[in-house]
Amino acid sequence: MLNSKIAGIGYYVPERVVPNEEIAPWMDINGAWIEERTGIRERRYAKMGEETSTTMGAVASRIAIERAGITPNEIDFIVFATMSPDYPVPGCGVLLQRELGITNSEIGALDIRNQCSGFIYALSVADKFIRTGTYRNILVVAAERQSFNLDYTLRGRDSAIIFADGAGAVVMQPTDKPGQGVLSTHLHSDGTDAEELSVINPGSHGNYHLKKYKSQYLESEYNFIQPNDGPFEAQYIFPGVFKGYLVIKKAFQKFPEVILKATRSNGYSLDDIDFFVMHQANLRILEYVQKKLNLPDEKIWNNIQQYGNTTAASVPIALCEAWEAGKIKEGSLVCLSAFGSGFTWASALIRW
Repeated sequence: MLNSKIAGIGYYVPERVVPNEEIAPWMDINGAWIEERTGIRERRYAKMGEETSTTMGAVASRIAIERAGITPNEIDFIVFATMSPDYPVPGCGVLLQRELGITNSEIGALDIRNQCSGFIYALSVADKFIRTGTYRNILVVAAERQSFNLDYTLRGRDSAIIFADGAGAVVMQPTDKPGQGVLSTHLHSDGTDAEELSVINPGSHGNYHLKKYKSQYLESEYNFIQPNDGPFEAQYIFPGVFKGYLVIKKAFQKFPEVILKATRSNGYSLDDIDFFVMHQANLRILEYVQKKLNLPDEKIWNNIQQYGNTTAASVPIALCEAWEAGKIKEGSLVCLSAFGSGFTWASALIRW
């Protein structure tokens, strides 16, 4: 059976750099407060009226396509992961097809809505299509323009200081080289506490929602990204990030679990992995996971300090940067992992 490999990779972040000192006064805090709790010093925001998830995804895609040695019209399937689409309907997949000038009407486009885990979910879908011989050149894109969907007041500060904009893309192709490519993917979810990190409105909740959930979810503030379960009181390794204690607790648990599942399912130990690329959720969470699993600094790539949390796009952006820096080479064994809203969490093990 064929495996799938990453044949080309690219990323894009907007030109506009937004340091903590710029946004802190909007929420009556200071830049040091943000960095202490998140590790973030600056982030990138898209140009108003010019850049969208689709246009940023297209820039990253063109780089990945060129590096794969193909043309856009050789792409036969698109998988687009985002939680910040250009429109509610249609999804970004078809918009990206148009943006790239792909005129092949035989192409299919699929949109993935798994937030921070979206890229790994999309990668898994592409992997299965290639393994079954359905497609040969699949473009997997994760892009976010979240700066328009944040509440820049004291009420929304715990989310607004985190999220940012950017895009990453890979071209997946078949390989018959033994042991190369995607070795396995592991996808998980638990919707029990879905509202604890959510954007409730606009939505089609109707009477069912009114009966099942708190009326507070219908208020205007829930048009924004919201962690909803009260003050963060746990004494772990940092004083607090979100109001959502449950979100942080779950991330502490699921990140290490899903990394270990990827390695052990393939008969490897953590020491066998050449490089780890984790979703850039929060530097304090990443530091906790690194410490818990005893991962050396030279096997970790963190860029949340410069880019903030770009949700679905964070894994491919970090993966591309690490590859461009020479940290990931041919034959490298790479573990990807993510945890996010839903809750969803996922991992992938790849032989480069």
